[in-house]
Amino acid sequence: MKLLRIFCLYPCALAFALAAILIGFFSQAHIPEGRAFATIIPLAGGYLPATIVGDSWWEDRTPTPRVPANLMPAARPSGEKFVPLLGTQDNFPMLGLGLCCRATAYDFHSVSRSVLWYLLKGGRHLDAAYLYMNNEAIGHAIAAAADRGVPRSELFVTSKLGPRFFSGLSPEVELKLMLQQLGLDYLDLVLLHHPEGIGGMIGKCANGTAAECRANAWVKLSALRAQGLIRNLGVSNFQISQIQPLEALGLAPVSVNQVQYNPWAPDWQQDVVDYCQKKGIVVTAWSPFQGTMMQHASLFTVQSLQEVARAKGKTVAQVMLRWALQKGVVAIPGTSNPAHMDENLAAYSFELTAGEMAVIDGVRSDPKAKGFVAIGFEKNDS
Repeated sequence: MKLLRIFCLYPCALAFALAAILIGFFSQAHIPEGRAFATIIPLAGGYLPATIVGDSWWEDRTPTPRVPANLMPAARPSGEKFVPLLGTQDNFPMLGLGLCCRATAYDFHSVSRSVLWYLLKGGRHLDAAYLYMNNEAIGHAIAAAADRGVPRSELFVTSKLGPRFFSGLSPEVELKLMLQQLGLDYLDLVLLHHPEGIGGMIGKCANGTAAECRANAWVKLSALRAQGLIRNLGVSNFQISQIQPLEALGLAPVSVNQVQYNPWAPDWQQDVVDYCQKKGIVVTAWSPFQGTMMQHASLFTVQSLQEVARAKGKTVAQVMLRWALQKGVVAIPGTSNPAHMDENLAAYSFELTAGEMAVIDGVRSDPKAKGFVAIGFEKNDS
């Protein structure tokens, strides 16, 4: 009995107590799931999260280097490509900087340095979200870049509003708070972040069905668009059946669907991409390299991709980004490494042949494709 207490009861009680503390800690936040991600993802990367140790802990520990005080903006990337958006015909840069889902995406110093590096290297498209809880750092970097000669008019800033805030007056209230945090007068693009909530449970809309909540959010955000606070509206992780009711409202056009997309994408994801492109809805690819963070590295070991990369004198990452561009898909790889930013932006500067594109299309038949996991952009019929 004593051994049972030592090896089972005590550890189980401790685990339950720790779980209760974490749930309480997360639930106290304005965006509980945001605090959870901002805590768990850095821990998974081997870093203490700023949600626990504070931003100051990161100032001298972040792997993202300080931006030299005398560094001025570089020229825009050679061969930069844009796609027009429905309604406004705004030019949407086809490469952007994703601002989530890595250890260095959740503390002030790493995020503000990353954004400033990217803007000074010629990048102009930033992909943010209310969920990421890093708006102040992004806004600080945008202001710092403006002081060095990067005007707001050149930037394309995307953000997203989660289902938690789809009902009632929440879309208007939270959008205005988002703008305040970013220090901006308007957003170039606002997306409904998810049709229902992650797994249909986390961060879901509490008042009304998922479809009713989406419609309410679209009505409220369309009104803000008419006021000039938003230029374009879109969705993220939406199925065809979830896009069509928004189109039927006859309000702001659905200009973008941001989804998990790469050559491993299963047929049902490809069907969503095909529908969007047929309708003139721009597809943005998050996770343009592989299915999950854990699987990310496996893409770079695929022999056929390595062969294409060697033939072009490029990296596998650059070849993958160029594949997306030539598919007409916007890509938003995330990085806090200035060298990787240069590498990613250089994907504008070369082209793949039809044969090379076919090789990459064929990656779907690689055995590694069987391990593809959709997280966030999973099948959802809500």
